[in-house]
Amino acid sequence: MTGHSDGSKDDPKAFSWLSRHLLWVDNPRYVDRLVWGLAVVCLALASADFAYHKHSYFPIEDIPGFYGFYGFVMCAALVISAKGLRVLLKRGEDYYAPNTVEAEEHPEFDLDREKFDA
Repeated sequence: MTGHSDGSKDDPKAFSWLSRHLLWVDNPRYVDRLVWGLAVVCLALASADFAYHKHSYFPIEDIPGFYGFYGFVMCAALVISAKGLRVLLKRGEDYYAPNTVEAEEHPEFDLDREKFDA
């Protein structure tokens, strides 16, 4: 990305206020910092699980990091099950073809075709 103000759609001055303030995320150096910062926050939260007494209903809830591990496993299970469901629920590319707008006949003048005389 260049810093030139040439009026193109890549010009930062043409972006909205929030977009201009989030342009730093596009830089790979800052993305790496963001990932490492997220890892540090997750590690701090996981280690804070050792610092207090839990009033749990089930004994498994007393295991430090249980909810983080459980959440990760359930999120992964959702993704894997969604991929499996895709095999069962997937429709063909032309499933809706008879009823779509693309299936309608258009007048020739509306198709923006150039006529070539051979």
